[in-house]
Amino acid sequence: MTDTLPSHASVVVIGGGIMGCSTLYHLAKMGVGDGILLERNALTSGTTWHSAAQVRALRHSRNLTRMIQYSVELYSQLEQETGQSVGWIQKGSLSVATNPDRLTHIRRQEALAQAYGINAQSISAEEAKERWPLMNAEDVLGAVWSPEDGRVSPSDVCAALVKAAKKLGAKLFERTGVTGILTDNGRVRGVETSQGTIMCDAIALCAGLWSREIGAMAGAEVPALACEHFYLLTKPIQGIVGNTPTLSDHDNHLYIRDDSGGLLVGCFEPMGKPIAPGVLNESFEFSLLPEDWDHFEPMMIHALHRLPALEKAEVKMLLNGPESFTPDGTFMLGETAETRGLFLGCGMNSVGVASGGGAGMNLAHCIVHGHTAYDLTEADAKRFAPVFNNVEHLMARAPEVLGTHFDIAYPGKQLKTARNLRALPLDKEYHEAKAHMGQFYGWERPLYFDKTAEPVLRFDRPDWFENVRAEVMAAHEQAAIFDASPFGKIEVEGPDAESFLLHVCAGHMARPPGSVIYTAILNERGTFESDLTAHRIAQDHYRLFVGTTAIKRDLAWLRRHSQGYNNVTLTDSTESYAVLGLMGPEAARIVSECGAAAELKKVGYFKHGTALIAGKHVRAARMSYVGEAGWELTCRADDVPAIYAALVAAGAKPAGLFAQTSMRIEKGFCAMGHELDGDVTPIAAGLDFAVRRGGGFIGANALADARARGEVSRMISLTLDDGPAVLLGHEPIYLDGRIVGQTSSCTFGYRIGKPVGLGHSREPLRNGARVKVDIARQMLDATVTIGPLFDPEGMRMKAEDDAKPRSI
Repeated sequence: MTDTLPSHASVVVIGGGIMGCSTLYHLAKMGVGDGILLERNALTSGTTWHSAAQVRALRHSRNLTRMIQYSVELYSQLEQETGQSVGWIQKGSLSVATNPDRLTHIRRQEALAQAYGINAQSISAEEAKERWPLMNAEDVLGAVWSPEDGRVSPSDVCAALVKAAKKLGAKLFERTGVTGILTDNGRVRGVETSQGTIMCDAIALCAGLWSREIGAMAGAEVPALACEHFYLLTKPIQGIVGNTPTLSDHDNHLYIRDDSGGLLVGCFEPMGKPIAPGVLNESFEFSLLPEDWDHFEPMMIHALHRLPALEKAEVKMLLNGPESFTPDGTFMLGETAETRGLFLGCGMNSVGVASGGGAGMNLAHCIVHGHTAYDLTEADAKRFAPVFNNVEHLMARAPEVLGTHFDIAYPGKQLKTARNLRALPLDKEYHEAKAHMGQFYGWERPLYFDKTAEPVLRFDRPDWFENVRAEVMAAHEQAAIFDASPFGKIEVEGPDAESFLLHVCAGHMARPPGSVIYTAILNERGTFESDLTAHRIAQDHYRLFVGTTAIKRDLAWLRRHSQGYNNVTLTDSTESYAVLGLMGPEAARIVSECGAAAELKKVGYFKHGTALIAGKHVRAARMSYVGEAGWELTCRADDVPAIYAALVAAGAKPAGLFAQTSMRIEKGFCAMGHELDGDVTPIAAGLDFAVRRGGGFIGANALADARARGEVSRMISLTLDDGPAVLLGHEPIYLDGRIVGQTSSCTFGYRIGKPVGLGHSREPLRNGARVKVDIARQMLDATVTIGPLFDPEGMRMKAEDDAKPRSI
């Protein structure tokens, strides 16, 4: 412990749990020699000390898995580096399945493991019993064995990380609570503490359960809430000798391992117990919450079934310790949208120790280099709509998120709590059309229509299959309406609008007013920060359309890069406008009947113009995200009910997000978070044609270097031979027995008549190549296509207004 708080530090880390200690360690490793860590009590005294500390590498994405693989490597070598034991025990993990869908789920995980370089293999119930002799395996159908997983002693890991950091110049201040954060012009400047004030350039907020309140001191939104989390500890029992693998019985919401000769039986029950903000104050140090046997009893019954030896075991305690959860079950990492220099490393969703090594490294990398070591958009601190920071919504959502920890990853699954937070302007009309809704950035969006009952989630052909077919065919043969109103909308105005957008966008932003422009927004590495479509409305006015979930992130990026452009303003107009995509061969007839034929006939492909529909002003952009001719119609939100009613009366059918996604994939259109992310360049994504060659934009030099190295597109389309098969995305692609790629977006292609997908290849694949796709360890034959599967020349969506549908 250093006694005197310095007057300045480059980075102040707040919180002495696994995330804070790991971030301090990695900052020091990256050359931040004056970093300090503030802990209001003692190291690990919040959540970290009572963590079950399991380190299981496999996650649902490559980079989250990569992050935990880094944790495994770090924990296994820390003792050698520091001389401090960390209690690393590598005995593997065993996931059992007691129903067919769980078996499919864990076999899909096994397939993912192969793609991500993790040792995992299917074993029989008998083999699972051999690895866990105390287990009742009578109802076990199969299991997956992962021998390289392990666990650590969380307090010892933190001690080792801090020991190493201090050797490199970092300092630790325990018993130093944060009482305020100093900001100036939207940027952090210092931290007020119980021991004095320290000025700083950046703050890493790793305060676990208390991060939301501390973030508010700096004007930042940190939507995380604590829930009670339980595990049972027994005294030594016969049959536990040495260390055992971690046993995951997710169908019964349980995880089980040895503990000091006894058992640790933990659970993620279907609905947790939230803890209101303020209940756990500064006095909550190495503390626990009261035992709650009534709440734990259903899990205890499951545990007795799986481990009959528990019936005679002597209970040591029912541990009830708080853990923090976010609205979507993934942690928050990176700089906040509201406050420059404030970086989040919190909301760990009960996987803090497993994630902590890699997450701390990435947070430090973000602070030092301005970006994470690899794309972690799914954990970006800016991904949540402000509405999710509402305490009432968090109190409803966090307990459900806890309960979904061990859910089966069914396609189409939606959370049930904290719903109906943001309604589209046509919400009433969609419910009248029996829409099945999904939540995106708080918005309720129609997924499909004509729902007759709540769908039963499954891995085979979904309940909504025929509904979506009807909607796709409506767009293909007649006309359909797709609601794009939740897309973020940003007005860029002023004399410097063009020069600013030429700097931040890689596309052809100098095109004249009346143009529609697709563009990437790149970082200095030449990889995607975002992509968007722009309408150039006037010489000094653009309207940008960004992804539904990207508005907060993209607006923050644009505002931060607008410094130096004094004659440009950025305005979020998302809720002022509605957007309807009218698509299909009957679209021209429909707008004609609604009074807009003359004006819209003049609008060429990737151009926009104004017209009146149902007497209401619209800006119509001739473009298509689904491969059928039509317009995206932007109007004032108040006007959209009248416009929608007129279009429907003229014969247009409403279509949902599932139909749009199916048609997008058939057309080979890439999407952020699927084909595009911070690890992918426009060249690798096959989008280099949309990048201007003159340079002058962020990332131009990196792209030029990539071209010089010979980088080429790695995007492929796939068509499965097996019609009933269901592709979900992330499946490994094999050629001649080796993995050569992975799917990204997948669907059933109704215009193609087979399951289809997009994917990235690791090596060049020829058009027409025959490959195999691993679906839950079943190898199914597929054909590679370079380019779109449907209408590859784009003739349908570029056709004249009166063009007849062409055969496919």
